[in-house]
Amino acid sequence: MVKDIPITTARHELTSLPERLEKDPGAVTITRRGKPVLAVLPWDMYETLLETLEVLGDPELMETLRRSLHELQTGQAISWEEAERLLNR
Repeated sequence: MVKDIPITTARHELTSLPERLEKDPGAVTITRRGKPVLAVLPWDMYETLLETLEVLGDPELMETLRRSLHELQTGQAISWEEAERLLNR
């Protein structure tokens, strides 16, 4: 859950934010004069975002993903067991 807090409040609550985000996962938006200026989020969420951006930024990987999704939607996918059988020939 994203929660907005003013920067003045964030200064006082910074050390308690990890526990707060552990109890209520999501991000905290730090605002200055009502406008967002910073986002504070758990480290694992940050790493997930970086990995997602890396995948989205890789044209070859995105093409493979699109092709795989198309194959799945059109019934061209095979079961894990069938893939294992084909790979172990």
